[in-house]
Parts: sequence; structure tokens; C-alpha cells
Amino acid sequence: MTTVHDRPIAPAAPGSAAPAEPSVRERARIVLVLGSLIALGPLTIDMYLPALPAIETALNTSPAAIQLTLTGTLAGVAVGQLVIGPLSDALGRRRPLIAGTVLHVLASVLCVVAPNVALLGVLRVLQGLGAAAAGVIAMAVVRDLFSGLTVARVLSRLMLVMGVAPVLAPTLGSQLLRWTNWRGVFVALAVLGAGLVAVSRFALRETLPPERRRSGGLTGTVRTYAGLLGDRVYLGLVLVTGLAMAALFAYVSGSSFVLQQQYGLDEQQFGIAFGAGSVSLIAATQLNVRLLRRFTPQRILTGALVGGTVAGAVLLLFAAAGVGGLAGVLVPLWVVLGATGLVFPNAPAIALARHGEAAGTASALLGAVQFGVGALAAPLVGVLGNGSAAMAAVVAAGMLLSATVLVTVVRPGRLPASEAALPQEV
Repeated sequence: MTTVHDRPIAPAAPGSAAPAEPSVRERARIVLVLGSLIALGPLTIDMYLPALPAIETALNTSPAAIQLTLTGTLAGVAVGQLVIGPLSDALGRRRPLIAGTVLHVLASVLCVVAPNVALLGVLRVLQGLGAAAAGVIAMAVVRDLFSGLTVARVLSRLMLVMGVAPVLAPTLGSQLLRWTNWRGVFVALAVLGAGLVAVSRFALRETLPPERRRSGGLTGTVRTYAGLLGDRVYLGLVLVTGLAMAALFAYVSGSSFVLQQQYGLDEQQFGIAFGAGSVSLIAATQLNVRLLRRFTPQRILTGALVGGTVAGAVLLLFAAAGVGGLAGVLVPLWVVLGATGLVFPNAPAIALARHGEAAGTASALLGAVQFGVGALAAPLVGVLGNGSAAMAAVVAAGMLLSATVLVTVVRPGRLPASEAALPQEV
């Protein structure tokens, strides 16, 4: 049942049939709105990547210190989701979303005038806190409106946005740098955030009616998180997604230095190369919709992590031995990105299907671990030396650990058949 004006989608009455999911046309509109919101995080994280060497010079600092500004953003996103998720379960989806996006706009404006790397890092944390609202609430809205395999399909469409945004972000950033300096990138992010405040206000209906909200306060929030952490399968899937995100953000963090300083690409060429690599992730998310017609999410997830782990090992071998030059680094990376494009829709879909009664909080913990582990992985590349071998080592470790957790903790082959199929009633 879809909304009329600002009335929320009504839940099924006790004992009645579940409410009808949105029509195909309404689903397309919802995906468009949620996609515009979920793009805020990737754009905030990635748009300034081509400017990292320039920021290093302008603020007279080191590559490791500059990479900590990326870590700050990821940490802000992680912590913000832990706070905003429970708030959205208690207050509804729209109010926390609008407040978080306004915070993002204010932080972006202040980044424009940041005089040193320390203050820039603090402001990037605030940017991440604000961007967290869009990501976690978009996931919760999907769980509010859809169930079963439809959740995985809709998440696959949103992963298209998550793939396109990183493709566009460095390219947009590199083009902006042709006309302005690195501070102009943050002006663009402020304008983008202001536009999304308007989208949140006028184009998104409330999907969590008052009678379905959870208002247990701090005690209730702690109890909900404790229940989630006590679910072995859910916790394992959260770790699987987080470790795959670590592999992705090792690439995000290290690629600007590897491709520009080690392989000599300029800012525009870096934007093109970074975008070309992300095509694999985009294609995989859309292939996932077709694969779901034949295979369970568990089987797709297992196959993706096996393939990604092998590709990560090849990447590390080529990078450490200096084999294949630029192609020897990019091609295995594209395979890893394709694997993550299959992990990101399926692992969250299975995890959220187990906790529809607390979708906001479950989405928050999922997202917090994703970006928290990513925040730890991003500076690790710099600590190891910022070369292709350092980046490859973190990427390979992330994929290997993700596959290990899937096999030893989630144990997808032992899940009940009904859960493996993600039935419509969850």
C-alpha cells in the first residue's frame, strides 16, 4: 500500500494479510528517490580523491595524514549510523534523515575554509555523520516496503547507484579541479547536500507509522543491539560485508597515490581509470538480479567470495612481483570489484530479512561495521607504504577474511531451506 501525500504506508492489521508491495511503477520511483539519497555517502567519500595529492601540498602535510581525513569520513558514517538507525525506529524515517543531511551541508561549507589538515579531518567526520542518515534510512525504507527476494532485487538496483556514484565522483572531482582548486569540491558537496534536503522534504513519504515505532529509549536501544549481536548468522553477515568493504576502501584509499604517483596518471586520467574499474561492480549488481531467478542469495554470496579471494591473491602476486604493469593491477582489481558487487546486495538482504521488526537499527549496525572496518583499512595502505603491493595486500586480506567468516560463522549451507530462499513472509 503506497502513501497518499504524507500519510505513511499502513501496516497490516493483526491477523490480516501483509500489505501489498508497491507496484512496479511506484517501485521505480522509490528506487530513484532512495538512490539519490544513498549516493550522498559515496560522493562525499570519493569526490575529493583526485585532489588528495594537491591537498597534501596545500596544507603542507603527509600522505598518511591526508588519508586520515578519509578515515575520519568513514568513521563518521559508521558512528552516525549507530545513532541514526535507532532514532529512525523511534521517530520515523524522515526527521532524522533531514537533520543528518543539514549537518552534512554545514560541515561541507566549513571544509571550504579549513586552514589545516587537523580541522579538515574533524569536519570530514561531521560530513560522514551527516551522510550516514541517507544510507541507513534508505536501507530501512527498503525493508519497510519490501520483503523476501524483492529486498535483494531492490538492493541490487540501489547498488547500481552505489556503483555509479564512485564512478562519477572522482571524474566529477577531476573535472572540477580543472576550474577550481580542492576547496571547490566541498562547495559542490554542500550544493548537493542542499538539494537532497529538498528531496528528503518533498519527495520521500514516511514509511514507518507511529504504531510500528520502537520507543524504548536508551535501554530499548541497547537491548535491540544486544539481540542483534546475539544472532550468529546476522553478526557473521555483518562481518562478511564489512570485510568486503575493507577490500573496497583499500582500493579507494590507495588508488589515487598508486595510479597517479606510481603509474604517472594525471588527475583526469585517474578519474577515467577509477571509473572504468567500477564498471565491474555496477555490472555485477545488475547481474545479481538475473542470478536471483536461479540461485539463492547464499549461493551467489559464496561464489562471489570464492572468486574475489582468488582474484585478490592474483592481484597481490602481480603487484608484489611487478608483473603486468598497470594492467596487472587493474584487471584483478576489476574482478574483486565485481565480487563485491555481488556481496553487497545479498549479504544485507539475508541479514535484514532476519530482523524486519527493527530494520533501522539492524541497518545501522550493518552500515556501521561496513564503514568502520573500511575506516580501519583506508590508512593501513598508507602505513604499509602506499604502493601497489601495499594496496593489494589489504585488498587480498579483506576478501580472504570475508570468505573465512562466511564459511566458519555464517555457514550458509546449514541455514534452513526456507531462509535460504528468502520467503516473502519473514
